Amino acid sequence: MSKAPNYWDYIRVEDLLALQGGLGQETDLDNDEVLFITVHQVFELWFKLVLRETTSLRNFFHQKVVEDQAMSNAVRSIRRVVTLLRQCVSHFEVMETLSTRSYLGFRDKLTPASGFQSAQMRQIEILFGLEDSERIDLAPGEGYMKALRDHQGGESPAIERVLEQKKNGPSLISSVEGWLYRTPIDGSQHDDPGAEAVLERFIVAYAAAQSKELDGTLKLAMARTRQSEGKARIEARYEAERKALRDFLNPTEEEGGARRKRVRAAALFILSYRELPLLAWPRDVLDGLIELEQVFIIFRQRHARMVERVIGRRTGTGASSGVDYLDQTALTYRIFKDLWAVRTYQIPLRANPRLENAAFYGFQYDE
Repeated sequence: MSKAPNYWDYIRVEDLLALQGGLGQETDLDNDEVLFITVHQVFELWFKLVLRETTSLRNFFHQKVVEDQAMSNAVRSIRRVVTLLRQCVSHFEVMETLSTRSYLGFRDKLTPASGFQSAQMRQIEILFGLEDSERIDLAPGEGYMKALRDHQGGESPAIERVLEQKKNGPSLISSVEGWLYRTPIDGSQHDDPGAEAVLERFIVAYAAAQSKELDGTLKLAMARTRQSEGKARIEARYEAERKALRDFLNPTEEEGGARRKRVRAAALFILSYRELPLLAWPRDVLDGLIELEQVFIIFRQRHARMVERVIGRRTGTGASSGVDYLDQTALTYRIFKDLWAVRTYQIPLRANPRLENAAFYGFQYDE
């Protein structure tokens, strides 16, 4: 008969508490350095959970058939990842208890190590769907893969993790877009006869409804503007909005062509008709993905401000531009670009075009 477990055995408390010694013994370190090490270890534990949860999400949406009744589990996973990232954001407050002088007291020990070498953060970015072509180099000619090698240029546990992640299936955004592509639009499946005609009918009707809304808003704006130069500028802006929707729903081949067209239209359809019963969970998925990316952006921004507060704008330990690099990633790293864009093109519920097959999205029961 196996021995009854204790809390400290199950959690492996003694092993865990023996890991805060950095490059030597914990007894040789002051409280500031132990705090620095501990907070970063906690980050890595949260990142581990983010990776597990996001992998499950990716696998769920990568299925050929995504069951409606299982969608609530996906929403729960998204909410969990959001909560985990929020916890990461809050940890920067702990880091900010370090004064500049106290951090500088042990900072040189880290050189040339850098938080940029966090393999799990790179894995999360890859799993979400950040493309290599969109990445910013840590330093000129210093791509992220090179930075993950050891200091002699050889293999490392970090680069092995990242290479394995690259081989480990599609990204979350790719899987979600596959699900969106298969989403019925006005009751028509993507492979139904006449599916393209139904899609085009929805796009034309929606563009007309958006244009009508813009006419009303433009009229109001013009009535409240006295300067003729201002009126010309306002007219141009509203015309640009009309054109932007047309371009969004008619992507070029370079942007993804017919497949991208249906993916974008499906996202717009779900969020526009979100009150329909069978679109309730899908709309929560799309809203949740926006929230997920938003909190990830906030994480990057909060990281930059913490670094600036503690060490200013000096060169990073890994010879990066420090805060400038962090600010650039917060500004430019976006995954769910189409979901953000859809916010620009939504119109009030009362203005939505009437669906021909709205009953398709109602609750249905077998007799």
